[in-house]
Amino acid sequence: MPHVLIAGRIHDAGLDVLRSAPDLTFEMVDEVSTESFAPLIPRADALLIRSQPLPAAVVAQAPKLRIVSRHGVGYDAVDVPSLEARGIPLTIVGDVNSRPVAEHTLALMLGLAKRITLHDRATRNAGWNLRNDFGAAELWGKTLLVVGFGRIGRLVKDLAAAFGMTVLAYDPFQPPEAIRAAGAAPVADLAEGLSRADWVSLHLPKTGSKPLIGAAELAEMKPGAFLINTARGGLVDEEAAADALAAGRLAGFGTDVFASEPPLQNRLFASERTLVSPHSASLTAECAVRMSRAAAENIVNFFAGRLDPALVVNRPGG
Repeated sequence: MPHVLIAGRIHDAGLDVLRSAPDLTFEMVDEVSTESFAPLIPRADALLIRSQPLPAAVVAQAPKLRIVSRHGVGYDAVDVPSLEARGIPLTIVGDVNSRPVAEHTLALMLGLAKRITLHDRATRNAGWNLRNDFGAAELWGKTLLVVGFGRIGRLVKDLAAAFGMTVLAYDPFQPPEAIRAAGAAPVADLAEGLSRADWVSLHLPKTGSKPLIGAAELAEMKPGAFLINTARGGLVDEEAAADALAAGRLAGFGTDVFASEPPLQNRLFASERTLVSPHSASLTAECAVRMSRAAAENIVNFFAGRLDPALVVNRPGG
């Protein structure tokens, strides 16, 4: 009888999927950390994992492991080669969280443009006259560069267009005609797009060890531009961003993700030009149901022999 280890609390909808499956047992660890689930991995036939790392050393401690199901779509923290070497598929939940992440992106943009946190704090603390510095901005008529024009990037384009923004898109894996057909203007070079944009929003995975947006890229941006990252921690050099904020070159930085999570100490927190959230863009009540159910169904479908290959992101045994 396959045994499922759930590494981090998920919504009851996913637990109900597992409860209703014949010939499955499961246990759940509430805490989202590698240390909390690693001692239990030796007896797991399946692992349903949240956002914590799954290193090769932990995979090596799981002789019975046959499938890993991510409660989400990103898998940067998973040691994929160690799974492939043993023929273990790694699955994701598909397109269930694109809209909440896109909405969160616009929330960060509006929060920075309208200085929501500053105005909220001032209003609560007798700072009514902050309104007279005219520091808030509008999205209407501004140019947004969407970096990464997949499902989330395209939804961000739709939402931004509704606010009257001109949308550029940089995605080296998308043909220009496809970007145009989706309603954005393609840019062939990232530096060119950075130089034209009032807002830059990142929506792509991290590849390699170097940040996509470092000091050089920040210098390419318009003075007074804003940067948003709801994609992956490490895409932005946080020290360089803190320097650009302190110097006033970057008007604001909104991020849901960090190079190290949770970020116990971070220079970005010292700036009033930042707006941050705890990697929570997809964690709406509605999306929690969809993600937990989909992640659990991938495990059930695997053992039933009907797993959708489109949801497998690696090449087991390859």
